Amino acid sequence: MRQKLIPRSGYMSPEYAMNGIFSVKSDVFSFGVLLLEIISGKRSTGFYNSSGDISLLGCVWRNWKEGKGLDIIDPIIIDSSSSTFKTHEILRCIHIGLLCVQERAEDRPAMSSVMVMLGSENTTLPEPNQPAFCVGNGSFEAQLSKLGDNEWTANQITLSVIDAR
Repeated sequence: MRQKLIPRSGYMSPEYAMNGIFSVKSDVFSFGVLLLEIISGKRSTGFYNSSGDISLLGCVWRNWKEGKGLDIIDPIIIDSSSSTFKTHEILRCIHIGLLCVQERAEDRPAMSSVMVMLGSENTTLPEPNQPAFCVGNGSFEAQLSKLGDNEWTANQITLSVIDAR
């Protein structure tokens, strides 16, 4: 049986998942995850891709930083003949989603601001910071680098994935 570290945060904000603290910014985080799931056509839990990303948020962030935001869009959205979306509108939604899932609650916009951002193309969007639960150069990766080869948990919780033969 092989053990893996698999983030299962789903729609939970980091402050709630780690410390049990809930606020209106927790809802903003959940909305951002949902928005990015819709755009990508992928679930945030159990996410895996061939690029080695272990979370949907990490995948979206990496592509955004590399200027490849269009690569995460679900092909059904692009190929749909009934779609009235333009690529710049979808990229704006990705941008807004990333603003909603920033690691620090105080960096996330209020839901009323999110609604204004979604409703107006004239609103200037700030640059997002790295999302929560994104293995990259955050403190989570630093914790993992301290672990030995046979250890796969940063919080003393082990998740076993059982594969059938």
